Parts: sequence; C-alpha cells; structure tokens
Amino acid sequence: MGVVVDPGVPPEIAGMLRANAPLLSRIRAGWSPPPSTRPGRRRSPSSVALLAATPVVIALMAVLAGTTLAPAGFVILGSFVFVVLVKVASMSEAPEEERPQLRRLYEQARWYDGRYLLPEDFDEEAAQVLARAQRAIGGVLRSHVNAEGLLDDARNAMMLPAQEWEIARLLAKLSALRAEHRQLLASGVAPEVAAVLEPLERALAGSEAAVVARVEALERYAGHVAEAERAYHARGQIEELRARLPRYEELLAESGADSLSVPELDRLAEDADRLEQTLRRSVHSAHEAFRHLEG
Repeated sequence: MGVVVDPGVPPEIAGMLRANAPLLSRIRAGWSPPPSTRPGRRRSPSSVALLAATPVVIALMAVLAGTTLAPAGFVILGSFVFVVLVKVASMSEAPEEERPQLRRLYEQARWYDGRYLLPEDFDEEAAQVLARAQRAIGGVLRSHVNAEGLLDDARNAMMLPAQEWEIARLLAKLSALRAEHRQLLASGVAPEVAAVLEPLERALAGSEAAVVARVEALERYAGHVAEAERAYHARGQIEELRARLPRYEELLAESGADSLSVPELDRLAEDADRLEQTLRRSVHSAHEAFRHLEG
C-alpha cells in the first residue's frame, strides 16, 4: 500500500507524491531540504582559513624536515591534513542539481498537506480494509470490459478514485481514534470512565462497519465486472474458433469425415450465443451494482 492521494490533486503532483512516500514521511516529521547556495556559493570562514593555511604548513614542514623536530612535524602535518579532509567532507551536501526537485516536493507536500495519506496513517486493520478496496477498484479499472466501454468507463474513472480516497480518509481517521482509545485504556481507567467509554467503542465499531460495507459494495461490483470479463474473453475465443470453422469443415469434407463431426462444430455457434447472453447479463448486473454503489 502506497500513498493515497485526493483525486482533486493535479495528476502531475499526485504522481510525484505517490513516488516519494519515504520523503513525505520525513517531511511530516520536520525535515526540510537544504537551501540552495547558488549563485556564488560561499565557504565558511573556518574553511577558508584552513585552505589558506595549507601552503604555510607545508613550507614549515619543509624547514623542519632536516631537524630533530621532523617526527613531531609530521604528526602535526598528518593532523592538519585530517582536519582539512573532514572539513571538505562536511562541505559536501546534496548535489546542487537535485535540490530544486527536493524543494519542489517539499513545497507541494506542504501545500497539499491533508490531501494525501501515508502508509503509517493506517493501523493494521484499516490497512487490510483499504487493500481490499484498492484490489476491487484496480480490478475494475484494469478490465478489458471497462476499456472497451462496455461499462461506464468515464464514470468509473471519476467515481472509483473518489471512493478510494473517501474510504482511505475515513480509515485514517478511524485508525487515529483507535490508537488514542487504546492508549487511554492502556493507562488504566476508573470504573466511572469505563462506562463513558462504552458508547465511544460502539461508535468506533459502527464507523468501521459502515466503511467495511462500502468496501463490500465495491467488491460486489468488482465481482460482476470479473464475471463479465470472463465472458468477454470466452466470447473472443469462441469468435476466433468460428472464424477458423470453414477450414475445419473443408478438411472434414475432403477426408470424408464431415458426417461425424458437424454436430460438434455447429455447437460453437450455440456456445457463442450463450456467451453473448452471459456477457450482456454480467454487464447489466455490473451496471446495477454501480448504481447501488453510487447510492
């Protein structure tokens, strides 16, 4: 389960949000991208001083090289080089060319805050219910009968993402309230408070049941679509066989065996008619389930 985005968010922004779940979690936790230093990137005064002192230290080591202080000098030089390397490493930040993308993601995440939901917004029970809804929606939208316009593909494309968002929004709110409720129970409650908690627990259970009922309606719709999909593919296979039928009849006639197999071949036409009727019934049932889903 990835990021769920309000279908009202522009598609380009929605795609960017869906592709960056880990960064969105960090942004929500308070992370922000480093500011751009272009143009004229400036080094800190300590970095400039270290780099400027490098030639001086090297010259000093050359003077000390022939004296008894040479070993101590090499220790000083080694320490100095280490400090310079650490400082240079600390100056390394995110590649400059990546910063505009990070900044844009950060800005859009802040702008559309509340219009997308992350995996951590759902507890285990809610995540399972949301996964069921997403499977049902995906099955409908990816079906050939939807792509071929046998269903109301335009309404599916609008209504099903809206259903996903509404279900996800309710499940996230339910998850947050359940977490608070469990925390309260874990801390221990007085008998008087326990009596007050009972209607709240009923409210949580009732809300969950209502959301699950929405998901079950989606699953029923997806089930009708899956039945229509099976009939659609079977009808296509029968039509393909019917197109080949003259070649089989020709072969049977030439071999003198046509009287044996004609009834079996004729049954193809009957099967095609039955599948056509099954497909129409399945599509009709899907439309009825869709209307129930809207209500």
